Amino acid sequence: MVEPGAFTVGTDLALTPGAVVARDEVAEVLQYAGTTDTVHERPVLVVPPPIGRFYFLDLRPGRSFVEYAVSRGLQTFLMSWRNPQKEQGHWNLDTYAARVSAAIDQVREISGSDDVNVIGFCAGGIISTTLLNHLAAQGDTRVHTMSYAVTMLDWGQPEQLGAFSSTRVLEFAKSRSRRKGLISARDMGSAFTWLRPDDLVFNYWVNNYLMGPKPPAFDILAWNADGTNLPGALHGQFLDIFAHNLLVKPKAYMVLGTPIELDRIKAPTFVVGAIADHLTTWQNCYRTTQLLGGDSTFVLSYSGHIASLVNPPGNPKAHYWAGGEPGRDPQAWLAGATRTPGSWWEAWADWVSDKAGTQGPAPASLGSDRHKPLVPAPGRYVRDLAPK
Repeated sequence: MVEPGAFTVGTDLALTPGAVVARDEVAEVLQYAGTTDTVHERPVLVVPPPIGRFYFLDLRPGRSFVEYAVSRGLQTFLMSWRNPQKEQGHWNLDTYAARVSAAIDQVREISGSDDVNVIGFCAGGIISTTLLNHLAAQGDTRVHTMSYAVTMLDWGQPEQLGAFSSTRVLEFAKSRSRRKGLISARDMGSAFTWLRPDDLVFNYWVNNYLMGPKPPAFDILAWNADGTNLPGALHGQFLDIFAHNLLVKPKAYMVLGTPIELDRIKAPTFVVGAIADHLTTWQNCYRTTQLLGGDSTFVLSYSGHIASLVNPPGNPKAHYWAGGEPGRDPQAWLAGATRTPGSWWEAWADWVSDKAGTQGPAPASLGSDRHKPLVPAPGRYVRDLAPK
């Protein structure tokens, strides 16, 4: 899809200034430098999916969600997951949810805030939800609000995933990743690519292989080719959740020792779907507004799964739909929604800013006495460098 070596992480991509302020064997936590004189007191923690690398959220200047969040006066922190190898094949939802919990505490200590606003992208939203369920059961209020970007919690209508709705295929995939200890970046990438073979396989085979031209240098495609592994244990759990729709069945699944009951999560939520998404259909993303127990806002972005996320303001084609309180019927909501020019980033930033507390002077430096900056952003894990 893109010429190898066309972009280099830290040189061409993932350029927003910041530093790694915490690291363990599972993830790094990055804090980004402010660009405004004042910032909101309550920080934002970004939880990307463990499938792929975080820098689709920080591609290039002018195309970076992180850069935009910082420009809106939001103290912005982000988790960078380590690319697991076979020896990390036992990592599971408990491992990842516990790491998000630890990151929340690290962000709280650095910022001085009692709680944080969290935004989870795709599978990062699933992981965050399992933690929120545990926190709700414990009466723990460290998460003030939760935002979801193209995250499906209800997998009751999986037809859009074609062959992956087959029980036999799912069991084969589970047994394979369990036997190998992980699912490789190549296997993971192939699985998603073959969901759209005309666009993502044969188009490039004809134009580049048969016809001979070099593919254009495109940042999203460079990120797409820079895959990561997934631990076998986590992969198996995701497949179980998908096959049996376990998150929406009360007490049918357990993470961190707590049965999942989504309606006990009372934090306000901001939910984003994408109208042309072939992976997480917008109607199923919309279902999140009906599953959780707090107030929900829904916004529907134009475009597909990743293109809807790399959605900077200023694109004349960009638009989104926003409406009133989400009811049970997504089509009824859409019929009454208003199409608005611009990016859902703007609507999200307006919403979360209202819930980010008062503004005060921007921090003069990154980190804290307890969590000193370790290395500049984008850190080590996004480059597959071993922890030090």
